[in-house]
Amino acid sequence: QVQLVESGGGLVQPGGSLKLSCAASGSLFGFYVMGWYRQAPGKQREFVARITSSGSTNYADSVKGRFTISRDNAKNTVYLQMNSLKPEDTAVYYCNILILGVTYWGQGTQVTVSS
Repeated sequence: QVQLVESGGGLVQPGGSLKLSCAASGSLFGFYVMGWYRQAPGKQREFVARITSSGSTNYADSVKGRFTISRDNAKNTVYLQMNSLKPEDTAVYYCNILILGVTYWGQGTQVTVSS
């Protein structure tokens, strides 16, 4: 079993920044991918960014150049630095981890971008 705990969400004005964190614990070993998804009210959950154990990254087109995903393997933690935030970035952000073919999800953290 793997547990994920997210933190760092909140209210921010347009153009502002936030940094999300997600700490993983439990049966972690081998190569695994960690990532972030988000779900806005009335919309489906969508991919935001992912990072592999070796540091390879992928981003959704909507966040490229504004968001940066990183990880600290020693702390089993993944981060999402979000800059130049827009109202359309408002959503619940979920951390996930794919390990040995199984995906685990965090409980989500709310990000609201509003003036």
